[in-house]
Amino acid sequence: MPLLMLDLDNTLVDRDVAFRDAASEFLTAHGLPPDDLAWLMSADASGYTPRRTVAEAMTERYGGTVTGDVVRTFLDRGAADRVTLSEPTRDALTKAVAAGWTCAIVTNGRVSQQELKIRNTGLDTIVHGWVISESTGRKKPAPEIFHAAAAEVGASPHSSWVIGDSAHADIQGATGIGVRSVWVSHGRTWTEPAFRPTHIAVDAASAIHYVTGVPKSARP
Repeated sequence: MPLLMLDLDNTLVDRDVAFRDAASEFLTAHGLPPDDLAWLMSADASGYTPRRTVAEAMTERYGGTVTGDVVRTFLDRGAADRVTLSEPTRDALTKAVAAGWTCAIVTNGRVSQQELKIRNTGLDTIVHGWVISESTGRKKPAPEIFHAAAAEVGASPHSSWVIGDSAHADIQGATGIGVRSVWVSHGRTWTEPAFRPTHIAVDAASAIHYVTGVPKSARP
């Protein structure tokens, strides 16, 4: 069966919106300046800043108001509790599986947090499996994590596709193992001169439909 490897954060789920909502609630709940929302979003950097670094920055900034435990709880569960799977993406994935595609999630992050997102959104009932960098000991774009994903679902990485929103983690990762890729642009312009995706799509649903060739009107 053909293999489709998909990124999680800001590809299958809108992690930034979930984090923004959680951060806004955090600031309000603790009587902190609402204008700090921009600072929190910048410090988080779409989840690419290590959790420990963000926790230390928040503790230094808010130490007189909130404890380190409160900060860590927010970082562990805030976005994870709020992410949702859009209906177009759910529909596209479901149709891909029905058409015979093997779908595996390949995500950087901590197991507890990423699996919470996968289960809370119901992705665990759609995809065939997933790998998380914490459990494999390697982060995207390292080839090993993509090979681990293929092995997890009993598929070959050869002739597979990678879909993701990160030029570095996802598209460079696909290039590194010699497979085709779709960059989920969210309206951004591709600027990396060293490599390019096979295709650019505005969102995950469009990317999945492009790869699988299953029209949006098809029923699973």
